[in-house]
Amino acid sequence: MKNTPFLIALCGAMVATSANAAYTDRQFRSEVSRGLDIISARTNVEVVKDDAPGELGLEVYQTVDAVDTRDVKLFIPTTMYVRGGAGLNLGFATDKAKFAGKEYESSGSWTTQIGLGWNLSSYVRTEIDFQESTLKFSDLDDHQATYQTIGGMLYFDLARRYVQTGDITRRRVFVPFIGVGAGFGRYEFEGTGGADGFVIAAPRAQVGFNIALTDLIGIDIAYQYQMMIGNGFGWDVRAGGVDNISNVMASFRVNF
Repeated sequence: MKNTPFLIALCGAMVATSANAAYTDRQFRSEVSRGLDIISARTNVEVVKDDAPGELGLEVYQTVDAVDTRDVKLFIPTTMYVRGGAGLNLGFATDKAKFAGKEYESSGSWTTQIGLGWNLSSYVRTEIDFQESTLKFSDLDDHQATYQTIGGMLYFDLARRYVQTGDITRRRVFVPFIGVGAGFGRYEFEGTGGADGFVIAAPRAQVGFNIALTDLIGIDIAYQYQMMIGNGFGWDVRAGGVDNISNVMASFRVNF
């Protein structure tokens, strides 16, 4: 009989332990659920509950829309791009054509361009393109010239195209650039005595800027200079020599 109080205490402890185990298994999840409802009501954050029992913290629940995704830009680096556009010739910055001992300034002339490029890094890209130009001249209504060239360019963007702040990457809207390269092709000055033949555009240089419309599409505005070697510029001129041509170019650049 001396052990009777001990046995009574032991039985009470076992009953209490059993009740506590029942609480851990069922009531714990109920209390967590009520707590999440309170958090959702006070913070306006939608809460998704996880049925896994006994899990704590983020393993029990997860929050949705805790960050405004409109301020987050997903950076997907692109490898290549295509270009299409046109440009106007700058008569005052282009050498004058020669005809019958006189010189005539380029007037109402234009250029079209298509190209294929590769983004080598956040600052460097390279491109091959085809350009076709039509040259008209003041006071020479019945005379014009055309040329077609294929060229290669190496461009250097003067600002990183994408800016990373912590874990968030944003697209830069305005990116200035410079480029240098060369090309080759053919002139044809239409009419009797017109100079025509093979020509080398070296150097070919550009300076301009890109305005990003979306993550993949942008507009390039650039000044382009070409030094044409190997052909006369006009009519009744000797083959050979060096002539300078300047254009203002506008084109769409589409990354993919």
